[in-house]
Amino acid sequence: MFTGIVAAVGRIEKIEPFEGGTWAGVHLQIDAGGLDLGDVSLGDSIAIQGACMTVVSKDTKGFSVDVSRESLRLTRGLDAVGEVNLEKSLRVGDQIGGHLVSGHVDGLGEVVKFEPVGESWLLEVRAPQTLGRFLAYKGSITVNGVSLTVNSVKDVTDGTLFTINLIPHTISVTTLKSLKPGQQVNLEVDTIARYCERLMSYANK
Repeated sequence: MFTGIVAAVGRIEKIEPFEGGTWAGVHLQIDAGGLDLGDVSLGDSIAIQGACMTVVSKDTKGFSVDVSRESLRLTRGLDAVGEVNLEKSLRVGDQIGGHLVSGHVDGLGEVVKFEPVGESWLLEVRAPQTLGRFLAYKGSITVNGVSLTVNSVKDVTDGTLFTINLIPHTISVTTLKSLKPGQQVNLEVDTIARYCERLMSYANK
């Protein structure tokens, strides 16, 4: 489990396809940036752009993970050299500054708008219709591993539009500052909303 509070911005430095090519998956070497790896062991989980990955090796500068073909298909940002949001897994007793996040990407959204509004930034994303029912005003959503609050929700013919207000601090300490219209982002809906939807489906039978 994670909280969606990014601990550091790292960087994918090297991508090595598995034997047989990228269709079989890739091995990533990641510079951890300011992420403290002192308490990280082999086999531990670290969220990369919101996707939970297992540490398979580490050194003083960074760590490596293996990414399956399926993970590459379902996510964005794990297939190219560049900056990534990093968060170590939650430990019992840790402060939950965001919301409970599993690190399992539910789908891909598309950035519709990303523009400054005063000192903040307005982010508008189109989510797939399958995820629209999990989005609610003032509810939680994870975008590229960042826990955010939904400011508005609107169902449209080709999905669900939702907006988020990003404060300057969030822009400065995450990769969200590099977003552009048309770009795809990793989305994870609120775990509580997912369970509520499942319970309601049984109640209506």
